[in-house]
Amino acid sequence: MDGRNSKGYMWAVSAGLNAAMAAISAKHFSSWLIRYGMVIIFNVTMWGCYVNSLKALSSLQATVTNFATNFLSSGLAGLFLFGEPLPFQWFAGALFIVIGVLIMSKSSVETKESIN
Repeated sequence: MDGRNSKGYMWAVSAGLNAAMAAISAKHFSSWLIRYGMVIIFNVTMWGCYVNSLKALSSLQATVTNFATNFLSSGLAGLFLFGEPLPFQWFAGALFIVIGVLIMSKSSVETKESIN
């Protein structure tokens, strides 16, 4: 993986974390003004990070990395911040998502390289 790809993945992970933070803000803050303000700020930041990830990665790589990061961080935030139970099936599903992201990213890179 070259420097451009690693920066792209960092942007995609950042986008996923910001998306999760938007969801956490919507649930955490009691004041509606702060709640919606934080949701807007995190979503705008998420889109900026996502666009930057698209400059270095394929849309597939950027999207699945963003999705996986959002899914994992939202679930873990629910567990640690809000005391929501996560059954074994959630962890099994999370593992399958991560494996799928790795397979899709790898196959996307190989296909792109073989075309060029």
